[in-house]
Amino acid sequence: MTDSTTTTHDDIARSRALAVDIADIIAETPAADTRVIDIHEHSSIADVFVICSGENERQLRAIYRSVIDEMGDAGQEPLRVEGDTLSGWMLIDFGDVVVHVFDKDLRTFYDLEGRWESAPVILSIQ
Repeated sequence: MTDSTTTTHDDIARSRALAVDIADIIAETPAADTRVIDIHEHSSIADVFVICSGENERQLRAIYRSVIDEMGDAGQEPLRVEGDTLSGWMLIDFGDVVVHVFDKDLRTFYDLEGRWESAPVILSIQ
C-alpha cells in the first residue's frame, strides 16, 4: 500500500503526458528551445518542468495565451500564474507540471536547466 503523498508511476506518466501536451502547444508558437525536464526524483515542488523562451514581450504573450487558452479548452486550468510579459518570466502552475516562459536574458540568468542538470530531459524542441 502506498502513502497518499507518494507519487506513483501512473502519476509520473500522467505528468509527463501533460507536459508533452503543453510542449506540443508551445511548439506552435514563436517559442524557442523548449525543454521538458523530469524533476520528480529531485524535488517535491513538481514532477515536470516545461521551460521555453521568447525574444520579446509580444512572443511571450503569444506563448502564454496559447498555453492558457488551449489547456483551458482541454479542461486544464492552472492552479496559479505568476509574473507577466513585462517581467520577462511567467510561471504557469498546473500542479505536477510547472511551465516557465522566459525572455532569453532571464532564462540565461536563472539557468533552471543548469540547476536541474541531473534531472533527465524527456523532450527538447529547438
